[in-house]
Amino acid sequence: MGQSADVRATGDRIEQLLLASAASGPIARERAEELVRVVVELYGAGLERMLDIVHDAGRLDDEVLARLADDDLVASLLLVHGLHPYGVQDRVEQALIKVRPYLGSHGGDVELLDVSDDGVVRLRLLGSCDGCASSSVTLKLAVEGAIEAAAPEIVRIDVDTTSSSTETSGLISVDSLSARLRATPPPTDGEATWAVLEDVASILPGAAHGRQVAGMDVVLCRLGTVMYAYRDACGSCGAALAGAPVERRLGSGRDAVVLTCRTCHAHFAVQQAGRGLDDTTAHLEPLPLLERDGLVEIAVPTVVPA
Repeated sequence: MGQSADVRATGDRIEQLLLASAASGPIARERAEELVRVVVELYGAGLERMLDIVHDAGRLDDEVLARLADDDLVASLLLVHGLHPYGVQDRVEQALIKVRPYLGSHGGDVELLDVSDDGVVRLRLLGSCDGCASSSVTLKLAVEGAIEAAAPEIVRIDVDTTSSSTETSGLISVDSLSARLRATPPPTDGEATWAVLEDVASILPGAAHGRQVAGMDVVLCRLGTVMYAYRDACGSCGAALAGAPVERRLGSGRDAVVLTCRTCHAHFAVQQAGRGLDDTTAHLEPLPLLERDGLVEIAVPTVVPA
């Protein structure tokens, strides 16, 4: 936990210091940026030399490369210096593999169609989340965030809207996912803060557990080893859901696990992105929940829908 959190905090601090230097005028800003650039070049040369030495010693095999690529800190340094052992398409595919458990937990999936030479990823989103605006934003946060972390050189994500012969449901609209990852200024719609979920072991099956994560009230439901996160608000009456029963109903297929609001008694399918079972227009607001580097993290939207 410490290393992953510290690396992100260090990156944020560097950005803050660069922004602060701009307050002293353009010359101070230019000198600060030059200092960072020179340090990056120095460490990049050192990293390249280290890899050459290990390679010449015959110890830089596929297993070692995989371990380097799986370490967030090392991988980020290799990316900065253009030394990452895997190409952009391989890294995008690995990123999608990591988010598939989350997508699958809500009945969704993602298919990589293409990665162009000019940095455009083309995807097809599949599954039962189509038509739910809240779920679309959730999928955008999970998929886009994973791709951006693994392949920062990607400039855009497009969603193919052509139906596949193997699909059993519609596609999420292109507007719900397409976005410039490095737009200036950054878009406010769909932004999120990834926050580490503490004390995961205390979240037990049978009820919705209330937590406050990055300033948002969240409820968490555990089914075996899989957890689901939702904004703490009933999709029907708006009441808090913390403490609400989460029960398995026999003979209900994929809607077998149900969260029941204690105020209005509305029922929601936990494994189907919080889809309302009594009123199909009502649904919970799911939040991306991913396990990365041994940590459980939740993406909390910066702009919370009213």
